[in-house]
Amino acid sequence: VVKGMMFDRGYLSPYFVTNSEKMVAELENPFILLFEKKLSNLQPMLPILEAVVQSQRPLLIIAEDVEGEALATLVVNRLRGGLKVAAVKAPGFGDRRKAMMEGIAILTKGELITEDLGMKLENVSIKSLGTAKRVTISKENTVIVDGNGDKKNIED
Repeated sequence: VVKGMMFDRGYLSPYFVTNSEKMVAELENPFILLFEKKLSNLQPMLPILEAVVQSQRPLLIIAEDVEGEALATLVVNRLRGGLKVAAVKAPGFGDRRKAMMEGIAILTKGELITEDLGMKLENVSIKSLGTAKRVTISKENTVIVDGNGDKKNIED
């Protein structure tokens, strides 16, 4: 049995597509960053982006939104080939969104970065990121396959 989840949010830019025939972004063995707020500036994320580039693994960013300069910078880095990255909006709204993000955190064994709890993007390390065997993102949906979370926690 493959454990995974699907939610109805697609890529934030078609430039994240890796398979132009199927028009999907396919990330193999990606790190997954879960951020509860909007990202409009990547400056605070530079340390974690550097660490991900060093690891040579792809990165999926799931946030309330990724906009403006932050989105443009991710697209440019994706196109230049330095960073295999894709970004999607967090699923759901309000309290349901937080619950869904916590569910993704459990599935992928990552941490939901919440500033209310005093967590800052500048201080996020690779250990805080979730992982999965594969993520496939279409224009409408995101599918996370085989998250590396603890089986017992996922079933609860």
